Amino acid sequence: MDIDAIKSVYFVGAGGIGMSALVRYFLSLGKTVAGYDRTASELTERLNTEGAAIHYEDNVTLIPESCRDKEHTLVVYTPAVPQDHSELTWLRDQGFEIQKRAQVLGTITRSRRGLCVAGTHGKTTTSSMAAHLVYNSYVGTTAFLGGISQNYGTNLLLSQESDYVVIEADEYDRSFHQLRPYMTVITSTDPDHLDIYGTPEAYWESFEKYTSLIQPGGALIIHEGLEITPRVQEGVNIYTYSRHSGDYHAENIRIGGGEIIFDYVHPKGIVKDIKLGVPLSVNIDNGIAAMAMAQLAGVTDEELRKGMATFRGVERRFDFKLKTDTKVYLSDYAHHPAEIRQSAHSIRELYAGRKLTAIFQPHLYSRTQDFYREFAESLSLFDEVILTDIYPAREAPIPGVTSALIYDNLAPQVQKSFIQKKDMLDTVKAKKEEIEVLVTLGAGDIENYAAEITEILKN
Repeated sequence: MDIDAIKSVYFVGAGGIGMSALVRYFLSLGKTVAGYDRTASELTERLNTEGAAIHYEDNVTLIPESCRDKEHTLVVYTPAVPQDHSELTWLRDQGFEIQKRAQVLGTITRSRRGLCVAGTHGKTTTSSMAAHLVYNSYVGTTAFLGGISQNYGTNLLLSQESDYVVIEADEYDRSFHQLRPYMTVITSTDPDHLDIYGTPEAYWESFEKYTSLIQPGGALIIHEGLEITPRVQEGVNIYTYSRHSGDYHAENIRIGGGEIIFDYVHPKGIVKDIKLGVPLSVNIDNGIAAMAMAQLAGVTDEELRKGMATFRGVERRFDFKLKTDTKVYLSDYAHHPAEIRQSAHSIRELYAGRKLTAIFQPHLYSRTQDFYREFAESLSLFDEVILTDIYPAREAPIPGVTSALIYDNLAPQVQKSFIQKKDMLDTVKAKKEEIEVLVTLGAGDIENYAAEITEILKN
């Protein structure tokens, strides 16, 4: 694919967080951009105002004339779209060049120096941190983010001068095998997407293959203790990191008064008094990884210190919606047992002695089936758990798989209830007086209720 030869780009599934960053990228190159998404959202409406033409009905006649020249039109689709989608089927039958989002990102990493972040969890926050650090330094970078940055209000950062590009490397559907990273962080390898991989061993092998794709002269920055053996090419440097040990780690960690400050230790020295702009303990590890990659790209010590202090986070990642003396509410994308465990520990650390309530919307029938015991164990770290029905996303129901599997395995001391999603706001209203710290968890559409939940608790 020669990006310069493309005149128009058509997206099938334009409204996803990863796809929408590419929509914005091709708009920035002056291409004609159009596409389909299943439902309108705030994000798709913003894309329309920015110059894209997105519609919400699977109808071939709605593909604009500007995107019907197959010699000069690229079609980009997300694996979340069913293969029998009529527009996608028609475009395929007509002989258009059709690529997954990951293939397009792979092309970009072949022409620039890709700073990639992979891992079961932590990759969106870590890649957004790294992007913020490098973008605000003298180095500069373009960045395709896996969430909407609170600093910039977008998921795409552009730099015309820099050779670097920050990309979140998604392991779903083995998408990250399309990339050719110059440097990559691997944050975690807790098995996930077993509907794709089948076994934990196959999941880990996929990460091992990913490490073999790092370009010679580049670097692998890997969290200590992961269940994989890197297979890097000759000329690729391997560095380890974690909170307390490794080539990159933290010392003199100070947590208190709503702040987290630590000293950042790297192979050539130490940067004192790094202050986290988003003061959650999980961001110590994320910050170490982000700083390591940024530093290897040439970011200075002072730029690291300033960048970490000014990082404001990513929407839906420990996203504080309300903070008062009596009520705290945050929204978190956590949808894997390990992520929920991290979320619970981080919130408990900040609000020791206060009642923690979680509303959890499980994401995918297959993930619930594979990990319902682990979900129950992680959710049992909260004082109260309110479960909703499963968000199906791309899946059909699996007989016998419901939120009851998690509910029945919660620890005895947990105050628990099950509600239909439509009753969520009424439930929050009824519990308003007893709620002290509330978090809504999940990768589905639970975020759609966040604004109204905030208003209920605020008033």
